[in-house]
Amino acid sequence: MHLPLLLPTDAERVRSVLTAAHSMTVVTDGQRTEIRHLDGTDPLGRLHLHPAEPGGGAEHRPAIRLEFTDIAPTPVRDRVRARVTLVGRLLTPYTDGGAEGSDSTCMEFGRAVLETADGARSHVGLDELDAARPDPLAPYEAGMLTHLLDDHAELVTLLLRLVRPQPPADPGADSAVLRALPLAMDRYGITLRLEERRGHRDVRIPFPSPLDDVEQSGAQIQALFSAARRSSHRNTLPA
Repeated sequence: MHLPLLLPTDAERVRSVLTAAHSMTVVTDGQRTEIRHLDGTDPLGRLHLHPAEPGGGAEHRPAIRLEFTDIAPTPVRDRVRARVTLVGRLLTPYTDGGAEGSDSTCMEFGRAVLETADGARSHVGLDELDAARPDPLAPYEAGMLTHLLDDHAELVTLLLRLVRPQPPADPGADSAVLRALPLAMDRYGITLRLEERRGHRDVRIPFPSPLDDVEQSGAQIQALFSAARRSSHRNTLPA
């Protein structure tokens, strides 16, 4: 019996992208401004979102668009994993926090748009965004994935034993795996990008149970490695 694959909701993905963001593009008054010093601080901490009020004279308020790009921390093909855009109108002048970091901006929320690497596009409402929580691994994911790849690359190959269906063992096959890299990690599991001769595909390897905080990640990851070692299916990448 196969259990359903658990995935973050669209609202959770948006919150996670914002939490891990180190930069964003602000578009207002016809100008684009690159903000590159977020330092992993969720911009919603300084940006207060308010519901739109019908008939509230929104046309007299300047439009604002905040753009975020979620980029894989590992050197995979096509590194953009998702794009998030917040659209609305300014209620107070925009500030990026300045040197004091105490300023805030009020924004009449229009919509949040999530675009994923597979071309899917979805809209997230303000109530969904307020109710969602960022993934507990979001602030640590980049460091965890790069550590896994840089210091334990052999364990990434080991995880291939858990991929179903198994990639072909023949290195000459078009769908044979030339390289496997960790692409993403969230509270539900690890995603590997399998680079093949004529493209690539992503596979999810679920944790035994979802994480509630980052402190649980070590035991869950070790559980995957143990399961892979016990697997009777062997898979070796070509030299």
